Amino acid sequence: MGKLTLYGLDPSPPVRAVKLTLAALDVPYEYVNVNVLGKEQLSPEFLKKNPQHTVPTLEDDGQFIWDSHAIIAYLVSKYGKSDSLYPKDLLQRALVDQRLHFESGVLFANALRSISKAVIFLNQKSIPKERYDAIIEAYDFVETFLEGHDYIAGNQLTIGDFSLVSSVTSLAPFVAFDPVKYPRTDAWIKRLEQLPYYEEANGKGVKLFAEKVKEKSFTFEK
Repeated sequence: MGKLTLYGLDPSPPVRAVKLTLAALDVPYEYVNVNVLGKEQLSPEFLKKNPQHTVPTLEDDGQFIWDSHAIIAYLVSKYGKSDSLYPKDLLQRALVDQRLHFESGVLFANALRSISKAVIFLNQKSIPKERYDAIIEAYDFVETFLEGHDYIAGNQLTIGDFSLVSSVTSLAPFVAFDPVKYPRTDAWIKRLEQLPYYEEANGKGVKLFAEKVKEKSFTFEK
């Protein structure tokens, strides 16, 4: 096994998805904190690793991979002792892939990143109602996906769960999560919280992210 190094910061949901995957695989790695607010990711040294200057970035024996979805699929494919986290069965894998694309394009990009950029990085005080609506829509979709099974892509834990839970749990600081309205999602989150590595890999980062949001003062437009 080559040396693995993960570049990231704990408040980042995509970084937490990778940390959950590494923990589930029980793969040792070095963790390098990147000060994103201090623009450390724009340094010439980091740009050589990842010209898109995003976290997470994974270094595996001198090779660099970025985008959390690409990273977690790579990790399971290379280091998994079985294919349970990313099934080789084409239909099952397609379902996991759909969930990953949903997380990337809808849950993270449309619901989470857009409001995070406005509130945390741009210090906007008045947030368009469409950003609120996007979060509610994301909650609604996740609740629908969980109908009839315990995990986000079926009845077994997959990297789809790691990807989605990192973002879903990061939406609450912006729009409170209602466990009565979303009972399946609430049960799913609690199920994942029972994983022995969950708190270290995701729970701590969620708290740090929430603290950063609470430092800001914002309201949604009517």
